[in-house]
Amino acid sequence: MKILFHPDRKDIQLASVLYALSDPIRLSIISDIHHHGEQACNCFNVPVAKSTLSHHARTLREAGVVHTRVQGTQRILSLRTEDLNARFPGLLDSVLRAYEAAEQPVPVTEVEAEGE
Repeated sequence: MKILFHPDRKDIQLASVLYALSDPIRLSIISDIHHHGEQACNCFNVPVAKSTLSHHARTLREAGVVHTRVQGTQRILSLRTEDLNARFPGLLDSVLRAYEAAEQPVPVTEVEAEGE
């Protein structure tokens, strides 16, 4: 079985984390894990092919954002919240708050007003 690379806490780099969190699909994955706990890769509801989802999971893992453990044929992802907060206090919470605020639907009254 292939050994998966996870950077040590001290080796997690801000630029790598920010790059990993710069993609909407990866932000969606992180948000799902944040709200529902660790999940298997096949549980994420994202509009991409399985191979693309694997690429996103690898990017998050290699940046130090998630930890991936193998359980049979599944790969289970969990957030490395403690490690990220130790390296960059408040970063993950700030990014998730901004992402979730941006994902809120616009109230109907505002949409109707824009169309007039």
